[in-house]
Amino acid sequence: MTVVLGGGKGTRLFPLTAMRAKPAVPLGGKYRLIDIPISNAINSGLREIFVLTQFQSASLNAHLARTYRFDSFSNGFVEVLAAEQTDRGEDDWYHGTADAVAKQLHRMQRDGAERVLILSGDHLYRMDYSAMIAHHDAVGADVTVACIPVAREQLHGFGVSGVDAQGMIRSFREKPAANEDLTALEAPPELRERWGMGERRFLASMGVYVFSIRALAELLSRGRDFGKDILPSALTTHRVAAHLFDDYWEDIGTIRSFYEANLALCDEDPAFRFYVPEAPIFTRPRFLPPTVFVGGTVSRSLIAEGSVIHGASIQHSIVGLRSWIDPGARLEDVILMGADFYEVDKKRAQVVASGTIPVGVGANAMIRRAIIDKNARIGAGAQILGHPDRPDEDHPDWVVRDGIIIVAKGATIPAGAVL
Repeated sequence: MTVVLGGGKGTRLFPLTAMRAKPAVPLGGKYRLIDIPISNAINSGLREIFVLTQFQSASLNAHLARTYRFDSFSNGFVEVLAAEQTDRGEDDWYHGTADAVAKQLHRMQRDGAERVLILSGDHLYRMDYSAMIAHHDAVGADVTVACIPVAREQLHGFGVSGVDAQGMIRSFREKPAANEDLTALEAPPELRERWGMGERRFLASMGVYVFSIRALAELLSRGRDFGKDILPSALTTHRVAAHLFDDYWEDIGTIRSFYEANLALCDEDPAFRFYVPEAPIFTRPRFLPPTVFVGGTVSRSLIAEGSVIHGASIQHSIVGLRSWIDPGARLEDVILMGADFYEVDKKRAQVVASGTIPVGVGANAMIRRAIIDKNARIGAGAQILGHPDRPDEDHPDWVVRDGIIIVAKGATIPAGAVL
């Protein structure tokens, strides 16, 4: 059984999570965050997938229902398990990652699962989970933790696994301080050599776990969070193994990491690619026309289908589904998420005649270092100019985080406005 943890309110990704669950946040022009772990699971031969969430789950439910439909002759499913009231007298909300799984454990036991693969819904990576499950079985582990090799300066915000020469986890430290002495958690030299870690002396948890169903049932009563409670407790009573994953992996749970990971997809040789034939990333199939370019220039950018671009300059940017960009507009280091609907021809003329700004980017607008959420209306000549040194700001329709301007979903930026 596979369980994807959808996360809580997603405050670190606000305002992108103001109207949607964190796993439903758009990614790479046409995907959503949830597509990454689910695609990895399907490509690994795992087709019984639960997604646990409780905040703003309507768009997530709709996306999953329209995207992941297995045939009638298989037992596959992708199902959202939202927090719910029950007759067992439990608190109806999830209070941490482990608490969420504990409240749905009866469903996994009922379906006869022998192992449970637990994934996070806000990471970008491509992984064959079947190799991790095979390692879990081979070493006779009760719990297996996927780990990436990192140097000391990269450990901020991670959980650190201290392992022995056989790769069994003997200690665990959740999110250590920057100045904390972690010498005792360094991987042994013989293991570093065998696993090809080089000078990367530490193993950081990816938030990807395999539990035997028996061990999971025993451990879930010991706390509400896997990193803070369950894993440290398991070390004293259960056999806990580390599984090495030495490839691209990025936590995109903050605005800055989300922004940088998206734009990294535009690199000439990106560390992560959506287009890998043997392990594709799936998403909702759409019947959209090819994007239309009428003049202008595009460089180092991803342009999703169904867009109309008139004489615009687009550099190092991602342009999402159904985007409309008017002549003279300039986008540089921008994530434009596109729209859920079209305003073209007569409808667009009616919008303009009513004095409303149509959806999309208006003529001669200048946008730099920004995220424009879906269905936003950017007036002609508007200037949206982020800067790395700009302090955080909060406004009704837009905010600034880490020098990045984020225009909220459905917001309107008047013509000529300067943000």
